[in-house]
Amino acid sequence: QVQLVESGGGLVQAGGSLRLSCAASKRIFDINHLAWYRQAPGKQRESVAIITSGGGISYADSVKGRFTISRDNAKNTVYLQMNSLKPEDTGVYYCHLNAPVGVVWGQGTQVTVSS
Repeated sequence: QVQLVESGGGLVQAGGSLRLSCAASKRIFDINHLAWYRQAPGKQRESVAIITSGGGISYADSVKGRFTISRDNAKNTVYLQMNSLKPEDTGVYYCHLNAPVGVVWGQGTQVTVSS
């Protein structure tokens, strides 16, 4: 069973940047997509950015132009570069792997943006 470990969260002022990383414990050769989700206090978990096996990318409207998802297959790692952060970006960010063999979630990393 593959495991996902996120890192890079923290406290940042509005307008600042963070880069989240999600490392997989082993290479998965057949995937549907990798994604970042987030969950703010009292709200449902929402999709932030998705990258498909073919390299297709999509973003939530709220983060377009500010966030960038990328992956490094050699390192089994997916990244989320977050720029121009806003207080409403605060939440726990989760890495998500969707593959034919199943779905895997990371444990989450806290991002807090102060105004």
